[in-house]
Amino acid sequence: MDTVLTIENVKKYYGKMNSTVTKALNGISFNVHKKEFVAIMGASGSGKTTLLNCISTIDNVTSGNIFIENTDITKIKEDDLANFRKEKLGFIFQDFNLLDTLTIKENIALSLIINNYDINNIDKKVETLANKLAINDILDKFPYETSGGQRQRCACARALINSPSLILADEPTGALDSKSARMLLEVMQNMNKNLDATILMVTHDAFSASFCERVLFLKDGKIFNEITKSDKSRKDFFEEILDVLTLLGGDVSSVK
Repeated sequence: MDTVLTIENVKKYYGKMNSTVTKALNGISFNVHKKEFVAIMGASGSGKTTLLNCISTIDNVTSGNIFIENTDITKIKEDDLANFRKEKLGFIFQDFNLLDTLTIKENIALSLIINNYDINNIDKKVETLANKLAINDILDKFPYETSGGQRQRCACARALINSPSLILADEPTGALDSKSARMLLEVMQNMNKNLDATILMVTHDAFSASFCERVLFLKDGKIFNEITKSDKSRKDFFEEILDVLTLLGGDVSSVK
């Protein structure tokens, strides 16, 4: 199985020598394989957001290595990080970050244009993906003219359009009601199973994590536990996640 993400003994410390040092990440190692849908969970302060920031190249590690496919992103020069990010990573944000002055089609196509994709093939590529995510009928509308669920699928299409090696989702359901959260998670699950997307999602919510195939739990900057769904039902996997969260002593979210 191909490995998309490799985390090797990553440490991230805040503070200076001879003063209080916060160990946000304290020797984390794990892999994410191609076509996996993995969740990172943990209470506030566990290190999950710091970890995502390091993987997304927003923050630098104190020590250790992070490989995306065969590239060690901790060695990439600052001037080259933006290009790497736009070519290799896709992002799904909590508030989706769609541009209201652009149509749905233009929002999805924007990253293709930035990456100098063949302009003659952009419309076809956008329309093909939009059809798979059931938003082909709203491509000429502006985000404010569409429903929350349609905007969610647009954000997912935008993250997927460049065929990134890895899609990073930061608390994507955090600001959604239960119905909208379920819709988004089902779309992400479809992206993973049917569109071969590799997704790493940070969440505090057990319901969201139950849509994944594997869950890593962080505590005090270290991996506390890891569980896999295997052949369990989503309900049983949800209950297992809650059990680990109880042991973890972190936030336990209720069923949505």
